[in-house]
Amino acid sequence: MVLISGRRARPPAYRSVSESTPPPSSENPEPAAAPRRERPALLQIARYSHSRARRIFLQYGLPWGGALLVGLVAVLYAQWSEDAYELFLHWIQGRSWLAFLITPAMTMIAVYMTRKWFSGSEGSGIPQVIAALHAPPDETLMSRLFGLRVIVGKLVVSLIGFLGGLTIGREGPTVHLGAAIMAETRRFYPHQGRRMERALLLAGAAAGLSGAFNTPLAGVIFAIEELARDFESRTNGVMITAVVFSGLTSLALAGNYLYFGQINVPQNFHIGFVLPVVVIALLCGLAGASFNWALLRWEVWMPAPLRDWRAHRPVLYALAIGLAVATLGVLTHGQTWGSGYDQARHLLEGKAAVSEFYALTKWAAMVISYMSGMPGGLFSPSLSIGAGLAQWVHLLFGWAPMPALIALCMAGYLAAVTQSPLTSFVIVMEMTNGTGMVIPMMAVALVASRISNLFTPPLYEALAEKNYFGGAKGHAPAAA
Repeated sequence: MVLISGRRARPPAYRSVSESTPPPSSENPEPAAAPRRERPALLQIARYSHSRARRIFLQYGLPWGGALLVGLVAVLYAQWSEDAYELFLHWIQGRSWLAFLITPAMTMIAVYMTRKWFSGSEGSGIPQVIAALHAPPDETLMSRLFGLRVIVGKLVVSLIGFLGGLTIGREGPTVHLGAAIMAETRRFYPHQGRRMERALLLAGAAAGLSGAFNTPLAGVIFAIEELARDFESRTNGVMITAVVFSGLTSLALAGNYLYFGQINVPQNFHIGFVLPVVVIALLCGLAGASFNWALLRWEVWMPAPLRDWRAHRPVLYALAIGLAVATLGVLTHGQTWGSGYDQARHLLEGKAAVSEFYALTKWAAMVISYMSGMPGGLFSPSLSIGAGLAQWVHLLFGWAPMPALIALCMAGYLAAVTQSPLTSFVIVMEMTNGTGMVIPMMAVALVASRISNLFTPPLYEALAEKNYFGGAKGHAPAAA
């Protein structure tokens, strides 16, 4: 035994753990085992949550938000265009001679701005959407025909056209605006491709037409029949979703309205009504074909000096266009100003009559206005021309109800111009709540479209090929 300071020393084997193990160094402490396992788990959860939130935003939030924005723009643009046209009417009220100053001035400003800064925004915009969907691959096409520059130009320059009283509509531009807005959302997606561009363009175009007319069914059919020309379930799912959200925005801001109001027609048509249907189809088919020919073959009928001004002196060319539109407006006591919505609705409601030559003068004003090349649509003017044609048919069949003839002529003429019969009769049916005339409208639209096709190709498709396929720059004034 060994004694140290009077105590017996413990053998090394019997020392406690606390005595045998040195204390951990304060300079290099060992991390606890539990946090080392928890930290990667928390990071993994955070990354998964962020990835899932981003995926939900891209799959649902972004397209839904884009559709809501399209609906908002459609409602605001409708109100702005009406305000601009009403301001024009206020300016010339009791002073019709002012139209010879205002209309040419606004036309020159609009044409100059379109040529100088906003190429790609000309016409209705539907040919631009068709070109983006079906043109040969072109890396510059989307930047030339869509984007923020084109959106601004479409809005501003078309409003200048309404401020000048030109015969243009807002529905085609709304289609272009909707497609452009939805196409811009593609920049947020990490993997962009042709399939995505196509889906967004179709969804925006359908949402735009739905918001412009408050016709959701027609928006979907238009995108399938006129733009896509096929049916693809995945693309159409995005499209229908966009139409729903755009329509909800329109309903919330503008209410559930009928574009032309409720028409009152007999619930049953006797066999004798077949003859007016045949006459209307023939008349509308020929009138629509003549309009298409005028826009597509303007080189044939336009005088040589105007052709030269169009190519080299566009502002002087716009002056001639503005003077011609002003002359028609003054000679017809204002019946050819604007889109023609008021005249068509008055005829439907039987509140006021228009000149027996209204269809001819409105047709001429529409062709001349579209020759300018400024942004503007043709849906509303076409429907108005169809209402004017119904007056001629009523002279032959005085026993037939006038509202029924107007609805049939509107569907027939629009079908002849666009050569999209399904879209045409569904638009008129939804705008007038004319479900009782589905079969006659279908027949008129189908026959008128086929008659027009005997003489001219589909207008929008022909304009797209002429102006935007193969690297065309889109400066053609006839672009509708």
